[in-house]
Amino acid sequence: MTDNVRLSPGDPAPDFILPDADGKPVALSDYRGQSVVVYFYPAAGTPGCTKQACDFRDNLAELNTAGFAVLGISPDSPAKLAKFRDVEDLQFPLLSDEDRSVLAAYGAYGKKQMYGRTVTGVIRSTFVIDPQGRIDQALYNVRATGHVAKLRKDLGV
Repeated sequence: MTDNVRLSPGDPAPDFILPDADGKPVALSDYRGQSVVVYFYPAAGTPGCTKQACDFRDNLAELNTAGFAVLGISPDSPAKLAKFRDVEDLQFPLLSDEDRSVLAAYGAYGKKQMYGRTVTGVIRSTFVIDPQGRIDQALYNVRATGHVAKLRKDLGV
């Protein structure tokens, strides 16, 4: 994992099929024909990830009305995602990437700086995928707080 993949606008979005919090398979191709915001986060239930998920929850109606579906992906198990969803009343799919293969395909897993040290882990990232399945925006190393507001502004939502 020394060279992180980096996706750019215009690239095809890597397709995936991952289990949701209930263990049901969800494919990116299920969303073909509509815009999708896919965000990758390190761990359900942690303070930053909870803040980010709740920001998406609180802005979901406006995003959906503007034509954007939201999917959250982490390396957590479906059982942990179900608990997170239920505790925080999240109304969008949370997907489990326990082997981190989708995280790696999007460049959202690899070496990063954390507290002055180089570590390997989830790189908090967000991707806007257009209705044809291409990357419209690729945002790496986003902040948990304030990110959804900036995203809405960039998307004109």
